[in-house]
Formats: sequence, structure tokens, C-alpha cells
Amino acid sequence: MSIPFIDLKAQYSRLKPEIDAGIERVLAHGRFILGPEVGEFEAALAANVGAAHVVSCANGTDALTLALMGENIGPGDAVFVPSFTFTATAETVLMVGATPVFVDVDGEDFLIDCGDLESKIAALKAAGGLTPRAVIPVDLFGLPADYDGLAKIAAAHDLFLLADAAQSMGGRYRGRAVGSLAPATVSSFFPAKPLGCYGDGGALLTDDAGRAEIWRSLRGHGKGKAKYDVVRVGMNSRLDTLQAAVLLAKLPGFAAEIEARERLAEYYDRHLPGAAVRPGRMAGSTSAWAQYTIQVEDRDGLAAALREDGIPTAIHYPLPMHLQTAYRGFGDGPGSLPVSEKLAAHVLSLPMHPDMDEATSRRICAAIERHL
Repeated sequence: MSIPFIDLKAQYSRLKPEIDAGIERVLAHGRFILGPEVGEFEAALAANVGAAHVVSCANGTDALTLALMGENIGPGDAVFVPSFTFTATAETVLMVGATPVFVDVDGEDFLIDCGDLESKIAALKAAGGLTPRAVIPVDLFGLPADYDGLAKIAAAHDLFLLADAAQSMGGRYRGRAVGSLAPATVSSFFPAKPLGCYGDGGALLTDDAGRAEIWRSLRGHGKGKAKYDVVRVGMNSRLDTLQAAVLLAKLPGFAAEIEARERLAEYYDRHLPGAAVRPGRMAGSTSAWAQYTIQVEDRDGLAAALREDGIPTAIHYPLPMHLQTAYRGFGDGPGSLPVSEKLAAHVLSLPMHPDMDEATSRRICAAIERHL
């Protein structure tokens, strides 16, 4: 019997009364774009994470783009990004006309390597031509990056520090919640994320009122104080009211879901066989566990065997960005980022969601032990 990789049906069944009531309210008032639930959700999320301002938008990719646009980052500018992550982090850099500079990651926790980042900054400055403008660390698989270390590097080199928290909403770093760890944070509410809606959605978070005002303008075609007062070139990127209603229904129980994900991760930690390398954890941090990703020698063989047992897996990610067709011109080819390249050959993500019961997690661990 096949089990789900992410069980959104179970979550909906548990939250059905609240979600249905929220959707019905939107259908009744009919304000489907920027209706009252959008502002309510922005305020609720800001209170939840301790950020002064939340600006919602259509998706996480747009959130990244809006953040870069708000800093006037564009042609001639360099933005440092980890190579081992999803394409959105780098593609948005190119969409605003800037140049991505790929950085290696740590082999245990998958997060941007601060040492390699400093090396890449030094090399770029020595070469000349591009202006270092920003760094976008990615909280890969739910674990916050080392924001204290990154803040020091950003300050030393006058870089805009933009946290890509598409996978880490609900996580914590040294007592602080994701969303309050950098001058600007972006996130995604894609359905499979720890906090997901029933379509696309995204948000930008900051304590800077000026930034928030610019983002609100940019997401609405660059308008000023009136609808047809266009003060800057913007885009059309708004969170649908229906999606805001779904997120509002999910937010009260979100902390409990993060705790359930942590319990499942701890179960995996204890019961997986030794041949499966567990994901690293940073001291003082709590992951949102968007994914529980192991490293194994014969990744493809294990995935095939588990598939025969009805256990789904996923590969996040099979090829680092500096080796992908669209980005080859911005990297230094095979061997240039050895950790990212090694991880891409060995990582395997296991089923992870807050509604998994112990019998299912026991079955997964037993199957992995049987096949390794």
C-alpha cells in the first residue's frame, strides 16, 4: 500500500471546519483580490514571527523578485546565491538583470558556506567589473542559515542580506523566529511548504517600514497613493483572498505542526540505519522540516527499492545550479563547487508531514534498513 510523501488530505480533514468557514466568508463578501483576509493574514503572520511588516504576494519567486527590485539591484550588480537549491533563487537575480555568483554549501546541513562566500566575494572584487550588492542564503529543507555570521559578512562588504525562507517558515535560530532574522525575508506558501495554501502564494517580511511601503507599491504595478498614480515600474503580484483565508485557518495550529515535524525527524534520527547519513542540525536552531533529506551511497538504487515497497521519495536536487543549462555561463563548471556536486549525487528526501503516524514512520525506517 502506497503512502503519501506529503499528506495534504489528512491536514485538510483535520482543519476542514476552519478552512471551509474561511472560504465561505470570502465567497460571501466577494472581495477576491486584496480582500480583508489578506490584511488579516499579513498582521497575524507578522505577530507570529515578530516582524513589524508582512507584505503578501502571488508566490515565493515573485517575493524574491520584488525584494531585489526594491533595492534597485540590476545590470552590473552581483548577487551571491548557493548553488545547491531550487532554481527560483538564481532565476530572480537574472530576471532583474543582475548576475548570480554561485557559492558552495556545507556538506552536513546543506546551508551556504560562509567561508566559501567570503572567498567568492574576494575573488569578485579582485576581478572587478561587477559590483557586489546582495547575498541570498537559502534555509534549505527548513533549517535557518547562520544569520549572525552572514550579517557580519554582509556588513563588512555592504551587501543586502535577503533571507530565502521559502522552506523554513516556522523554524527558529538562536531564539528568534524565521522572518525576523535578516533585514528582509521572503517566503513561499506553495501547498507543500510547512505553511502552505491551496495554490500559489508568497510574502516578504521586514522591520523596515520604508521597504514594506516600496514592496506594496511594486506588487501593485508600482502605484503610489492612488490607483492610477504609478510612481515606479512594478508588477502584478497579489495574494488571492481565498488563499489568505486558507492560511488564516492554518496559522493557529502551525506551531503544533512544526512540533509534530520535529518529532518525526527525531524518530528518523533514532531509527534509520547507520548507512543513511542524517541531515545536520545547527546548535540553537530549530528546523521547520520542509524535507528530511538523507545521504546514501546508492541513492537511485534505494529510491527504486522503496518505490517497489510503496514508499515515495524525492531528490532535492539532482543537479546544482552552476551545472544546469541555464546557468552554466555563470559558473566555473564541474568540480568548481565540490560539495554541491557531491550532495546532488547522494541526497534523498523521505516522506515528511505532521500527520504521519508512528506505524508509517516505522515502516519507512524498516524498509530503508532492509535495502541498505
